[in-house]
Amino acid sequence: MNRIAFVATTLACLAGAAQAAQEQQVRATWYGNELRGNRTASGEMFNPDGLTAAHKSLPFGTCLVVSNPKTGKSVAVRVNDRGPFTAGLTLDLSHGAARAIGMRSTQSVKMKRC
Repeated sequence: MNRIAFVATTLACLAGAAQAAQEQQVRATWYGNELRGNRTASGEMFNPDGLTAAHKSLPFGTCLVVSNPKTGKSVAVRVNDRGPFTAGLTLDLSHGAARAIGMRSTQSVKMKRC
């Protein structure tokens, strides 16, 4: 990810930091190169290496901290798409975000607003 995209993601996350929500344990999966270059529901191009996520109802631009309890790693992501549309799943992470927390497949993660 280039520095400009990283700074933009970080600033978007900090802008929403005024009111943090309670941490939730949710099921998540990730998606990657198969959707590279497609438009997300927010209208931006999907970048599988970015730090973004899809959620069914949170507003676009919402900053979330997603933690992998198996690795202890966390990442800040920005909601820019809708989904997942599979029963039992709450969050779709970009491949870059999943890689950052050591997530290799569908699993439980902890999620809270930045």
